[in-house]
Amino acid sequence: MSECGGRGGGGSSSSSDDAEDEGGGGGGGPAGSCSDSPAPAGESPAGRLRRGLRCASLMARRRPELLCGAVALGCALLLALKFTCSRAKDVIIPAKPPVSFFSARSPVLDLFQGQLDYAERIRRDSEVVLLFFYAPWCGQSIAARAEIEHAASRLSDQVLFVAINCWWHQGKCRKQKHFFYFPVIHLYHRSFGPIEYKGPLSAVYIEKFVRRVMKPLLYIPSESELLDFLSDYEPGVLGYFEFRGTPPPPGYLTFFTSALHSLKKDYLGTVRFGVITNKHLAKLVSLVHSGSVYLHRHFNTSLVFPTEVMNFTAENIYRWASDNREVLLRWLRPHGGKSLLLNNELKKGPALLLFIPFDPLAERHPLIDKITEVALEYNNCHGDQVVERLLQHLRQVDAPALQSLAPELQAPQLPEVPPGAASPSPCCNTVVLPLGHAFSRTHNVCELCVNQSAGGVRLDSVSVPQCSFFEMAAALDSFYLKEQAFYHAATGTVECSNFLTSYSPFRYYTACCRTVGRGGAGLVDSTRGNSFGTPAAAFSLEQKWEAAPSAIPHIEENPHLLLDAGVTRRTFAGLSCRTNKTLNMYLLDSSLFWLYAERLGAPSSTRVKEFAAIVDVKEECHYILDPKQALVTLTLESFIQNFSVLYSPLKRHLIGSDSAKFPSQHLITEVTTDSFWEVILQKQDALLLYYAPWCGFCPSLNHVFIQLARLLPADRFTVARIDVSQNDLPWEFMVDRLPTILFFPCNRKDLSVKYPEDLPITLPNLLRFILQHSDPVSSHGSLAHAPSQGCRQSEATLQQGHISHLEREIQKLRAEISSLHRAQAQVEGQLSSARRDERRLRQQQQALEQRHSLLQQHSEQLQASYAQKARELEELADASETLLTENAWLKVLVASMERKLQGQDRAEDPDTSGEAHPDHLEPAGAPHLPASAPPPPNASSPLAADRKGENRTDSLEMT
Repeated sequence: MSECGGRGGGGSSSSSDDAEDEGGGGGGGPAGSCSDSPAPAGESPAGRLRRGLRCASLMARRRPELLCGAVALGCALLLALKFTCSRAKDVIIPAKPPVSFFSARSPVLDLFQGQLDYAERIRRDSEVVLLFFYAPWCGQSIAARAEIEHAASRLSDQVLFVAINCWWHQGKCRKQKHFFYFPVIHLYHRSFGPIEYKGPLSAVYIEKFVRRVMKPLLYIPSESELLDFLSDYEPGVLGYFEFRGTPPPPGYLTFFTSALHSLKKDYLGTVRFGVITNKHLAKLVSLVHSGSVYLHRHFNTSLVFPTEVMNFTAENIYRWASDNREVLLRWLRPHGGKSLLLNNELKKGPALLLFIPFDPLAERHPLIDKITEVALEYNNCHGDQVVERLLQHLRQVDAPALQSLAPELQAPQLPEVPPGAASPSPCCNTVVLPLGHAFSRTHNVCELCVNQSAGGVRLDSVSVPQCSFFEMAAALDSFYLKEQAFYHAATGTVECSNFLTSYSPFRYYTACCRTVGRGGAGLVDSTRGNSFGTPAAAFSLEQKWEAAPSAIPHIEENPHLLLDAGVTRRTFAGLSCRTNKTLNMYLLDSSLFWLYAERLGAPSSTRVKEFAAIVDVKEECHYILDPKQALVTLTLESFIQNFSVLYSPLKRHLIGSDSAKFPSQHLITEVTTDSFWEVILQKQDALLLYYAPWCGFCPSLNHVFIQLARLLPADRFTVARIDVSQNDLPWEFMVDRLPTILFFPCNRKDLSVKYPEDLPITLPNLLRFILQHSDPVSSHGSLAHAPSQGCRQSEATLQQGHISHLEREIQKLRAEISSLHRAQAQVEGQLSSARRDERRLRQQQQALEQRHSLLQQHSEQLQASYAQKARELEELADASETLLTENAWLKVLVASMERKLQGQDRAEDPDTSGEAHPDHLEPAGAPHLPASAPPPPNASSPLAADRKGENRTDSLEMT
């Protein structure tokens, strides 16, 4: 019994192991769930690793699609990584090889691969070399290419021009040179260099600088050329050296190198260097010993280089000349970018900017010689004899050009005065009217004279009349005090006219004016026409006061001193020392910097680009010379002299916007600088609003001014505004806050009134303000300026017309108010119906909200029941899985029990059959089995197969 039981137990154990393995592979048995089985206590790390691997393999067997996805993702990552690493070297595209920047036929040697070593080698073999470092992509390098080629075509036989591409990364130029900008121009004179050129990238300027490097010293063989050298506006350094043989004298090479050193430090070449080899010429500039150096200064004492104090080196010579030089005129060459060049120069004081066409390659510059003559006269405070001789030399040089005008420019003879008669002995001053002056439309030069013989004024014994500076300043001030009087008195028929102004403090006032055109043609023609002849030929006006004669001087006509150049020069000479507004003079090339002149007020379209302007940064103003006048000595001296007087007659130049872009049909007139006089200062009343685009409160006043313009008649009243950010006005019409309103009453423009700042800007307040100040009786200062009876009647008529017009407008407004009341009643009815509709809609909204809340509660209940049913279903699913597992185990147990029972039945059957049939014989050939032998394996194979099939079915159902 025990052996059968043992055999049965072995078969059942193996079958249970198989079933366990199947259940574990299917994930349905307890042994197959790795996550649910806790790790044994004291398990080693290797055991935990094996356990993890076993769990992973079981998971892979349970979900093979996850394994396939992980494998595919890993392969894709590996392929992407491999592709990225293989393409990493091809991310940066290799640069294209450089190409030639200059053409093959160009005289410039183009080293477009940056061969700096080759450039250095050929530089040592040449006397003068220009190196042009460029970048092919640089726009300025491309623009300078044609200029370099043009200069090289003229100097290629004397200078070697080499262009080097300093941007190619494989070239030696890029590796050795580290430029921060392009292009860069370096010049070498044999072993000296580099001399960097920073001037305009123009062919003529480049050629001029190259020629200065080629010949840094100017040879002076004669006295005439010595005077030319000393009378130049640029400071000059002279060296005296005696050449007696082939080797140069001692110190000559050092002096030569100092000239190159000055070009290296100052690319403008401000300091000129000359050499003298003649002993007699050297004595004229106090040079006796060979090797001595002389620095010429116009107004201060000229200097000789102190060899006993300083070493005779090139750097010391340049430093000595630069520290002690005098600057008469200075060139300004702004490079066009952000720079403080103009700001630093203008901060030094008032500046006279002269825009002239300049050719650097020209041997002589007549216009610059005239400007130099004016500058020497202006700064010659002590009447130095050397300066007078230089001025005489400059006038002799300019004499051939003015020889045809010399007879006409002589002053006419004064009429003889009878003996015993009182000589008028007037004190006169020439006045040049600025551009934009109302009177300058017909005349631009006036002669203003103060008669010193009136009232017993003592005459001066000198032939040239001497007058008080304050008297002339007062005369100029009165002459320009009110330009409206001159505008009304101007006549087109009489060339030389006398004008009368009621604002003059003098008893008698006369002035003679005429037009002087460019080049002096108009002046010569007027003189030949005898317009400046006897006083009888001129239209004369006199004003006699009712008061008794007194010692007050008066102004009378004396045109004969208008062209007296000697008197003008005597008053102009040394003017810089007699005024506290000393000018610094600057030159600018108009062909390069005419845009600056246009911003100062020069015309954009002009044939001759000559312009002069005085800029005073401290006073925040600038003055311009009339572009219609020629830039000659007379006009420049008058321009400077009028600026320097105490009460300057020059008018501040006003820059304004173009009035053509503003339409003239609007209710509010847009005023500009040019139209201010015509619109505001005419006879009718005007109300002006000052505003700016950045003023946030200013646009809110537009509707008020539009209503005001509709109420007031346009033919009698002007409502205007001006943008002060784009238009300049005279100082007396400027304001310090925005918005500001000024009222200019009719015929009393000098009594303008400012709208009170504490009063709200509304239509009724503006009407009261206008009516109050348009009344001449209630206006300020009416007692001092009592109007005439006719003026009062015209004012009363004007006010009566205003009142009737306002009454009609008020009636219209009342009609509009009544219509607005009716419209208001209609709107109120519509509003009441709208309110009823709004209440009804609110009730409907509340009902809908209640329904919405009920539906929301019902939805929440349904969601709760759904969640409960879901939980019950989950519990049923868990119970079903438990029952299925128990059913499977019961089937296994039943199958095992059946096998045991069948084994017992078979064991009992042979015994029963043997006992019942003892004489039964076994068939022949049958094997004899011992009693202890187990039953054959195929005896229970059908049952085992049935059990395995049931297990597989159960596992599939569980899955």
